[in-house]
Amino acid sequence: MLDTPPLVKSLKVLVVDDSEDDALLNVLALRRQGFEVSYRRVEVAETMREALENETWDLVLSDYSMPQFSAQQALDVFREHTLLIPFIVVTGTIGEESAVAMMKAGVNDFILKTHLKRLASVVERELRETGNRRAKYEAEVALRESQERYELAIRGANDGLWDWNIREDSLYVSPRWKVLLGYAETDELAPLPSTWRALMHPDETESIRSQLIRHLKGETPHFEAEQRLRHRDGSWRWMLTRGMALLDPATGLAHRMAGSLTDITERKRAEEQMLYDALHDNLTGLANRAMFTDFLGFALGHAGRSSDYLCAVLCLNLERFRYINDSFGHTSGDRILRITAERLSQVQRPGDVVARFGGDEFAILLDAIDEPNDAIRFTEQMLNELAKPVDIEGNEVYPGARVGIALSTGGYSHPEEMIRDADTAMHRAKQHGRGKFEVFDRAMQGTMLRALKMEQEMRRALAEHEFLPFYQPIVDLQSGQIAAFEALARWQQPNGKLVSPAEFIPLAEEIGLINMIGRQMLESASLQVAAWQLQFPDLLLRVSVNLSGKQFDQPDLIEQIDQAIADAGIPPDRLELEITESILMDNTDAIIAMLEAIRSRGIQILMDDFGTGYSSLSYLHRFPSNVLKIDGSFVRQITEDHFSREIVRAIVLLARNLGMSVIAEGVETTEQLAALRSMSCDFAQGYFFAKPLPAAAATTLLAERRRW
Repeated sequence: MLDTPPLVKSLKVLVVDDSEDDALLNVLALRRQGFEVSYRRVEVAETMREALENETWDLVLSDYSMPQFSAQQALDVFREHTLLIPFIVVTGTIGEESAVAMMKAGVNDFILKTHLKRLASVVERELRETGNRRAKYEAEVALRESQERYELAIRGANDGLWDWNIREDSLYVSPRWKVLLGYAETDELAPLPSTWRALMHPDETESIRSQLIRHLKGETPHFEAEQRLRHRDGSWRWMLTRGMALLDPATGLAHRMAGSLTDITERKRAEEQMLYDALHDNLTGLANRAMFTDFLGFALGHAGRSSDYLCAVLCLNLERFRYINDSFGHTSGDRILRITAERLSQVQRPGDVVARFGGDEFAILLDAIDEPNDAIRFTEQMLNELAKPVDIEGNEVYPGARVGIALSTGGYSHPEEMIRDADTAMHRAKQHGRGKFEVFDRAMQGTMLRALKMEQEMRRALAEHEFLPFYQPIVDLQSGQIAAFEALARWQQPNGKLVSPAEFIPLAEEIGLINMIGRQMLESASLQVAAWQLQFPDLLLRVSVNLSGKQFDQPDLIEQIDQAIADAGIPPDRLELEITESILMDNTDAIIAMLEAIRSRGIQILMDDFGTGYSSLSYLHRFPSNVLKIDGSFVRQITEDHFSREIVRAIVLLARNLGMSVIAEGVETTEQLAALRSMSCDFAQGYFFAKPLPAAAATTLLAERRRW
């Protein structure tokens, strides 16, 4: 994915402000948006200079108007130090000319004190852009250091020497000069300047001649040129030629020139390799983010100058890549990445740029497209290519991808903005299933910001244990009594408001928080059934907990289950786990092995939403389940729709023949309940009995000993 900083991040801030209250308001604005902030306040140049010299900071926040120490003075102190961190000014008011002048002087952004809610987003953006600048700076430093190392090494090498008698137009070359070009020291070469000229690369002859003339005229103190000379074996060798002319005091004309010849071929190759490495991904050979951003910057510049020019950025993320890595190892994962790079290179057009940003994230710059539909057609072609199977250790794997598209019609001035929007569209595509793409529109940005805010709230809610299980009873249709409860995750905010699972579960699965939520549900439900066991010892109650497919990616899932049972002190058969057949889409054999290990402990496996999947019957013989849960969409139509009624009857009969139990979901009426009893269905669940209840209300319902 994109280099986005984490939402909860430790931040060390140097606050330049003569008011402790104002400084604290800025810090609180950041903390409210998920930053963990430590700060130090300074209000004069001396303490600011000492703080910058002796401590490491992530950010400088400066008030604009201070009687003793202005923001401009603070910026001057800041610029004394070579610091790649943002400098942001917080002000009550500022004129446009002053703001422009300070931005030119090095201020990254301004925030009005009345708009402190924007502070966190501005800080996140500036930290991200500063990180990109730092990465580019470090790459340039690394390149310079490499060049310096090579210069030091070649100075210790033996150089060839030459001496040109200008008056006589004769040339002497040393034996080492001959060896550098593949000749033997004893080989006789014509002692003429034309001998050298004949060996020169034709592309450089004129530039070398011009440099030489300028030096002979006394316009340069030394002659130094890098040139290619023909080696005796026919190859071109890079040579560094240095020399100095001697002037005749009487005439002022050069009469002699001498110097050295150094073979710099390896250095040039190393420089080219260093430059290549600085701009390319080592694994795939594709462009990296830095190179992609540079090309996109040129394209956006073209778009700004010409209204007829249109380009597009595609950000794509491979599907099932983590599964491949976990199942077959990182070597196979790297192979998938290389194959993906090859396939993308095969479909790219002349002028396009294909890049790997890292992990399983790739990007494509579509240059000079005629219309937006060109980007869509290209994406469809690309997805078809990527969807082709790949053989991994004898297994056919279908990688696929999800793609986000951003068009230059969005009026972008910075490449990072266009990449960001393509990435946002890619995340939206993830919500719509496999092999999908989305074109960015402005509404997505609002959606993404809302998702980011919800993620912040979810992380806080996890820490505060606001995710709670609500319990819906499962009734034994023979006795009419409650036999079990299904634990359903609910988010109860401090104000008492319940957030719908439909709002937070999909996002939790996308960002990986579902594992932590699922673990809390497992632990809480196990403790609750233990409490009921003590309060109602005559009732052999069970509790079922839903497991997401994402939770099976955790190598310690079974240990989590064992720990929850042990901590609650309950027999394993009091816990049931509900799973949908969709989890078998990926890594089928490994998941079935995990389910077998779970069931061997005495824990029952329930197949939820049976009858709605694409292959319910094909997986049933392999799926280690004890109970089938009939999807409520059939049960709700059981008294009106003959087709639904016969499906329910067939599932009940199938389960009985396979030695499995059946739970009918979605029961809402007396007539539906009667129909299920007439079919000898084992258990039922639905709003007819009770909606999902908090633990206290479920306990009260148990105490009533109701029968239906």
